[in-house]
This record gives sequence, C-alpha cells and structure tokens, in this order.
Amino acid sequence: MKVIEMTKPGGPEVLVVAERPIPKPAENEVLIKVHAAGINRPDCAQRQGTYPPPPGASDLLGLEVSGEVVDVGSKVTQWSKGDYVCALVSGGGYAEYVVAPEGQCLPIPYDLDFVHAAALPETFFTVWTNVFESGQLKKGEIILVHGGSGGIGTTAIQLSRQMGAKVFTTVGKESAVQPCLDLGADKVIQYKKEDFVTAVKDATGGRGVDVILDMVGGEYFPRNIECLAPMGRLVQIATLQGANVSFDIRKMMSKRLTITGSTLRPRSVEEKSRIAKNLRDHVWPLLNKGRLKPVIFKTFKLEQAREAHELMESSAHTGKIVLNVL
Repeated sequence: MKVIEMTKPGGPEVLVVAERPIPKPAENEVLIKVHAAGINRPDCAQRQGTYPPPPGASDLLGLEVSGEVVDVGSKVTQWSKGDYVCALVSGGGYAEYVVAPEGQCLPIPYDLDFVHAAALPETFFTVWTNVFESGQLKKGEIILVHGGSGGIGTTAIQLSRQMGAKVFTTVGKESAVQPCLDLGADKVIQYKKEDFVTAVKDATGGRGVDVILDMVGGEYFPRNIECLAPMGRLVQIATLQGANVSFDIRKMMSKRLTITGSTLRPRSVEEKSRIAKNLRDHVWPLLNKGRLKPVIFKTFKLEQAREAHELMESSAHTGKIVLNVL
C-alpha cells in the first residue's frame, strides 16, 4: 500500500511517499480501505518530534479516517465487510489501508461523503469528552472557545450551540469572524484587536463564562482564570504557546473553579470506545438530521501531505483540512 512516512523529525518537507505491507487486523480490529484522512495539529507535533505515538501504535501519521471495511478480526461483532465507517485511530491514517479497534469506528452519518466523514472522529471525540464530560457544559451556560476557526473550534461552536449553550469564541483574522457567526457563535472576539478578558467581562456584565476550552496555554492561562465565572471550568487540551504557567491560586479558590485537561491519543481502547458510544447516542442523531456538519476548508491528495501540513501550520484555514486518498 502507499503511505506517507517521515524521513526524520522536522518540517513538512520530511513527509515522503513510501510503500508498506497492508496491515492485518487483530481479533478485535477491522481493516479499513481508506477513502479520506483528516489532518490535525497533533500530526504536525508528531512530525516535529514532540508528540510520539503511544506504545504499539503505528509510527505513521494520521488520527482519523473514513472508508470501507474490507476485513474483520475473528472476534469483531459490530462490523462486516463492505460497511462504510469513520474511525479514530492512534496512528496510521496517512495510508491506503489502516486497522482500527471496532469500538472506535462509527457509521458514516446520513448524507455525508467520505471527506466530511473523515473530519469527524478526532474533533468530535475531543470536543465531546472535554466540553461535555470534563467541562460539564449545560444548557443556558456560556462557553468561551479559543481558536474558533480551526477544526476543534468549528466543532465546539456547533455542538455547544446545539446543546443549548451560548458561545463566545476568539479568532485571529477578520475573515474568520463571519464563518464563526454563521456556525452559531454569539460573540466573536478578534484577539489581535481587543483583549479577550475585557471583551468577555463586558459581554457578561463582569460575571464571566462558565466553561473555557483552550488549546493555547502559556500566557492565556491566567487570563482564562480571570474570564471564568464563579464555579467555572477551564478545560486545557493543548499548549501551543507553552506548558509552564504562573497564576494566583487564590483566584481559583475564591471563585471555586475547576481546572482540568486531557489528551485523547493515549487513552485506552475501552475508554475511546465508551466515548464513541456516547457520540453515537447523543451526537450522531444531530449529524443524521443535518443539524451539525464538519467544515471542510480544503482537500489534498495523499501525495500532497506536505502541502496540507504547510497550510495547517499557516493557520490560514477555517475548518478542517483533509487528505483525499482515493
């Protein structure tokens, strides 16, 4: 099969086309003929050498795919050959075939093509477990989503709004404002033009927001603390501007805040399968009704993975970048 390999850790130029044997599914896995694969920030981090795959995972990049099941392990009960699925994988998505645990596969929602389906798993798994499980976002509350124009951001805006929350978001460019409003954001803050702490306090009468989803870290951390309302929850999912922070812990104590965070990739198959079941029960009906849809910015051929990574790192996109493998 054709795959994309890294010659060494580095920039997008280290991604090259190669050939490898088609993998064989273990007893609880399915083999998927990949039609499309999503591009995500963790892929770039792995390429740079700062986000190694967990033990036992493929060394190839790629955390989400869509395609056709072409083989099943001896103990697989949920899927059969010929089923169309999208799947969360721990690696190996930048290839013509990939294996996935059966519990991490989901049916392709009604009326979605393979490109849109490939953009679902990584972002929807991440948003569901962090915003609604860890963050406990409820109907009528306010969430601040940092980076509203990215794959995580566009998903969090839509899903939070569908669940009855009010949504604020930050963006870095003027061109992202209207798309975020169109997705359901109530307020879009251009962080290069205005201080998001001031904007949040002005918009809430000084109260603040109930939940913050942040992938920036660094200097954003103490500013997020300022933005939170009493009993607010900060959910950290990445540290693009640094992992070491300093803040006055008394502010957390006085407002009775909860600070939490997670990464998705190292979780067990059992945990990811549980999240997949919750998505199928609570989110897939919304997708099937057309009330949610991933935002696709641009597609590339598998052989153009380098160009796809260059676009991802430019932050010029709004929504998802996808490799069209077929």
